[in-house]
Amino acid sequence: MNFAAVYHRITPDMCYSPDGETVTVNIRTDRDADAVYLIWEDPFIHELRREPDWSGRREKMTLSRELVYQVIYTARVRPEYKRLMYYFEIEADGEVYCLFENKLCPKAEIDAVSKQFFKYAWLNSSDVIAPPAWVGETVWYQIMPDRFCRHKDAPKDDKFRVWGDFRLPLWNDVYGGTLRGITEKLDYLCELGISGIYMTPIFQSGSNHKYNTYDYTRIDEDFGTEDDLRELIAEAHRRGIRVMLDAVFNHSGSQFAPWLDVKEKGRKSPYFDWFFINSDDFVRDEFSTEDGRFYSFSFWSGMPKLNTNNPEVVGYFSDICRYWVREWDIDGIRFDVGDEISHSFIRAVRAAVKELKPDVYLLGEIWMDSLNWLSGDEYDAVMNYPFTGCVNDYWKNERLTAKDFMYAMNYCHSLYPEQVNRAMLNFLDTHDTARAAESCANQDVLLQKLTILMTMTGAPCLYYGTEIAMKGLHTPFNRSTMPWDEIESGDHADFTAKVKKLIAVRRAHEALRGSELRYEIDPERPRLLRYARGGNILVIVNADREPYPVRDEGEVLFANGYEEDSLCADGVLVLKTK
Repeated sequence: MNFAAVYHRITPDMCYSPDGETVTVNIRTDRDADAVYLIWEDPFIHELRREPDWSGRREKMTLSRELVYQVIYTARVRPEYKRLMYYFEIEADGEVYCLFENKLCPKAEIDAVSKQFFKYAWLNSSDVIAPPAWVGETVWYQIMPDRFCRHKDAPKDDKFRVWGDFRLPLWNDVYGGTLRGITEKLDYLCELGISGIYMTPIFQSGSNHKYNTYDYTRIDEDFGTEDDLRELIAEAHRRGIRVMLDAVFNHSGSQFAPWLDVKEKGRKSPYFDWFFINSDDFVRDEFSTEDGRFYSFSFWSGMPKLNTNNPEVVGYFSDICRYWVREWDIDGIRFDVGDEISHSFIRAVRAAVKELKPDVYLLGEIWMDSLNWLSGDEYDAVMNYPFTGCVNDYWKNERLTAKDFMYAMNYCHSLYPEQVNRAMLNFLDTHDTARAAESCANQDVLLQKLTILMTMTGAPCLYYGTEIAMKGLHTPFNRSTMPWDEIESGDHADFTAKVKKLIAVRRAHEALRGSELRYEIDPERPRLLRYARGGNILVIVNADREPYPVRDEGEVLFANGYEEDSLCADGVLVLKTK
């Protein structure tokens, strides 16, 4: 047996409670393991039974996920007295091995060694990771307000470019999209099937994207007023649509009042420790902070980095978030550059806003493995960039097989507890990436990717315009204005109708929003994806070059490229099986 591949530790991905009553236990091994058993019981059961030594029940674990170099075995147990002690028995090569917290050894030797059992000390309900249940039911839609819609009565301003004129776009171009414009298009979003809006920053700033915020209490006048935001949220809620705001707390804009005070007064400013300033001559008109005079987002001097370790900074932004929740009844906050903000800051903000609205959704922008932020006391979930990479890689590299896709997606799903996976924000594109249509050979391939987005565990999110296959490679080309004239004239109706149907299937079938996922690998068709969701939904994505004959397997819920019991190359099929 490959002992080096055997791994377990009591971390939120490997030992956790999904519901406050049961405990899920995962262990990783090599494929050479023939069977794995969990030996478990209450840690004090031997005292209750008046026995000299502890012993536990022996429960066979299920092989739940295959990764590239390891497999994961899983068991879910219900500790009657809320406490759990356990170890593992692994059968391989005709032998039985035991894994304890402090050693892995043959079972025959366990009486001769010092054993440290694994222990889940107490199942405290307040420690159970519990993202808001509604998030996994939501289909999100990301909007950049400047580029989505300019309301019909908006005043004209010479600083705005003509809507739709995207010839030679510049980084600082503004087009005049407004909050009232979003409100005017809520019925469009409802018809699409959207149930959550995530807006990029809307607060006072000197840019079109507003990620250099300098007044977190004022709506940027380009977008409208507080009353416009209140109307947007009220009208969205009336239609069953949640609203999430973008919070830029890692850094501020260069016109943020505390930063201006520091620039004027230096170390005498009461806000000096609100930032990371390393030199007394930090006030220089230079674009880059490569010289280290102060820290900034990336090396952009116009975005000085906030010291989120400072209690005053923590208190200030906690109050800001409480204001947003109390005054506007927002449903979620997305934390920009969420991995650079201090853990203590996130915990404090979480406590502050959850006190007002317990089911508010706190989402971190983190591009990699984020377990350190997902123990239940910081973010509810993060943006699922590994998911996006898994989907894109499958079409970028045609040498990858369905088994490779399975390994990659299983890796994504193995990172976090199942309740966190259901709350992860899955997407194909955002304002920070190339648009999804850019990497697709045709719209059929985009529909294949969208099918995976809508049929996998997690909360799917469309970037505005993806429903009409908008293109755009690099910023600013990936941030073009929404072509409402084309949409209203029906230019994109055929493709959008398919996206609508996909979203409707997602919302209609609970299995697509759950955690149960089973792959059906066909060695004769290495580029054919077949996976079952729950007990009755089958998804078939044909990334092969040849048509695939489909048996009469059930009711067709969604199809593209399916004719006469055959699924063409670049085709997709979602079935409710018999």
